[in-house]
Amino acid sequence: MKLAQLSAFAAALVMSSVVLAEGGGDRAFEKMMAANDRSVEKFVAKEQARDPVVLNEKKDDKTKDL
Repeated sequence: MKLAQLSAFAAALVMSSVVLAEGGGDRAFEKMMAANDRSVEKFVAKEQARDPVVLNEKKDDKTKDL
């Protein structure tokens, strides 16, 4: 009787780990990464469409070196 209970318990543990492993976590992660890639592409396209910011590297007497 104990062998049957032990084997049923072991089978339940194995089955639960198999079912939880296939629960769709990989699909959710893949979907999240695809959405992130799309948003980064949109951001880069938007930033490239803007006028570039020109920095003046010329320093005068009043400007202190940091």
